[in-house]
Amino acid sequence: MVTTNVKCIHCESEEVVKTGKQAKGAQRCKCKKCGKTFQTQYVSLGAKPETKLLIAKMSLNGSGIRDISRVLGVSQNTVISTLKKLKAFLET
Repeated sequence: MVTTNVKCIHCESEEVVKTGKQAKGAQRCKCKKCGKTFQTQYVSLGAKPETKLLIAKMSLNGSGIRDISRVLGVSQNTVISTLKKLKAFLET
């Protein structure tokens, strides 16, 4: 049996417990320190936190929606919804 040390993607804590699975079978985890949940593996490229960060960075550097979509390999709808969520987050 192989064990892997999972770190929280939000606070980098190693105090993580399993909390079930997604409908497609991806393992869900919950951090005991910050209380946030996350997946250990992502099926969709657009759902990865790294992709969302790249969308934000490319947008701030003046890249258009089509350009971001083409470079990152995600749909234009993913780019638009991510930017809308970021806008709502920044306004609060």
